[in-house]
Amino acid sequence: MVFTALDGLNFFLADVRGGLGPYVNVLLVTDAHWSQFAVGSTLMVSGLIGITVHPAVGAFIDRSHRKREAIIFGAFLLSACALAIATRPILPVVLVADVIMAVLGGLFAPSIAAITLGLCGREALAARLGRNAAFDKAGNVFIALVAGVIGVAVSQKAPFYLVPFFALLTTLTALSIKGSAIDHARARGLEPSASHAEDPAGWRTLLNYRPLIVFAAAAAIFYFADAPMLPLVAQKLALANPGWETGLTSLSIVLAQVVTILMALLVTRANAIGRRPLVIAAFVALAIRGALCIRFESAPALLLSQGLEGVTGGLFEALLPLVLADVMEGTGRYSLARGVVGTVQGIGGSCSQAAAGFIVSQAGYPLAFFALALIAAAGLLLVLFLLPETTPAALKRGRASQ
Repeated sequence: MVFTALDGLNFFLADVRGGLGPYVNVLLVTDAHWSQFAVGSTLMVSGLIGITVHPAVGAFIDRSHRKREAIIFGAFLLSACALAIATRPILPVVLVADVIMAVLGGLFAPSIAAITLGLCGREALAARLGRNAAFDKAGNVFIALVAGVIGVAVSQKAPFYLVPFFALLTTLTALSIKGSAIDHARARGLEPSASHAEDPAGWRTLLNYRPLIVFAAAAAIFYFADAPMLPLVAQKLALANPGWETGLTSLSIVLAQVVTILMALLVTRANAIGRRPLVIAAFVALAIRGALCIRFESAPALLLSQGLEGVTGGLFEALLPLVLADVMEGTGRYSLARGVVGTVQGIGGSCSQAAAGFIVSQAGYPLAFFALALIAAAGLLLVLFLLPETTPAALKRGRASQ
């Protein structure tokens, strides 16, 4: 029953977040008539402000025994942001709302990952996190379909007005998980039911974890290259097909998320396959995706290229909490490390929005996609040469050889 509720929580929380993301970008460009550079710059500034608190949010999650309540509060706060952007898409409102959304980005996924870690053991973690990701992506597909149909039939602002409804469903599923079932010591990376005498490591010890530093750098590069791709494709489709903005954006998301579900299920086999080969595959797919978008111009071709978005996002997003659980085992700083990595990757993603918007404004979409493909290739080299395998068995062998 607990794990069924966890499935539902992943599904409906994805629906809450699904009212935002690329829909904000498209709404501001097509309905509010912002320039691509203005959209990118605003999202960069607000994102950078919001993500600076991700480590503090992570530290809060580590300490808190009310992770479910934090998710519920965040869902309704995100609803308020969605409604504010839909009704008043002006600079001050969008800036404040996006700052809050960036902060909440450090709350939802880390809280669910911590709850999952607190509910199951290390051996079952890869399978469970892969299942989490699959239900999360299934929720994205569902809300994209619903938002696309309603958006075409009624208004492209429809996705924003659906957020409060799914926040209510998120609340019901979160409360279905019994708080007593969560081992909060294990949820922060300590031994199950650890006493208060077992103190977590000092936060400065994070700087001594070389795999964590390498993975954080890889995450920053990955999100720098990945974050603008879907919004840029959505912009090209929206500008070339007026009246179908929300529908085409939703369709591109659906195509990507269907593949993402398959990739998330692949991550459930990460104990056997290894983490590192899957991270490499994510970077390869990202570089190829950027290269393909340089040449594709027609709507069908651009939509089909979004299948690679499912490979990149499906693998990396599902692997991120798993690799961090490997690296931070026994430290008691699992969510803090997640917050630090979230800040680093957020800096990459936020800066890339402005950079890509500037390139599009000055030189067009092909050069922007070319630059993003090159950055993805650089990240691939980093992973190939510096990132070790982090499965529990590999880490145990590495420690034994020291």
